[in-house]
Amino acid sequence: MGVNNGSAGRARVATPLRVRYAETDAMGVVYYGNYLTYFEDGRVAYLQRKGIPYSEMEAAGVFMPVAEAYCKYRAPARFEDELTVETSIAAAGRANVRFDYVVRRGDEVLADGYTVHVACGRDGRPVRIPAAWAEKLGFPGGGV
Repeated sequence: MGVNNGSAGRARVATPLRVRYAETDAMGVVYYGNYLTYFEDGRVAYLQRKGIPYSEMEAAGVFMPVAEAYCKYRAPARFEDELTVETSIAAAGRANVRFDYVVRRGDEVLADGYTVHVACGRDGRPVRIPAAWAEKLGFPGGGV
């Protein structure tokens, strides 16, 4: 990925979540796959806060499928825990973005990781991220 690691895109957005019973497994802890859903919640909130709602992206014919995902589990979350997902942009190219995430319960880090997304058109082919969006995300210059 050609990357721009400009500091402007590193602003973190905190998204509060509360663990639902359905997200836990037989041991009473959050099932590991649900952390990727928490990452998605954080990413959607991040983009919304930056003025780029997912619905606007899709209406413009730009989709952001996941090309890569990673999560490091550090401590379990349990039913009714109040969590915060901190989301930031770590790197970006003309048609891709890496979001970093930290899931916390208070000051304790429960998990951290990242997802890499490729901007695609309706036909599934990569497209350049629109300049106006790149600027809102902190990577001006006609593309991320």
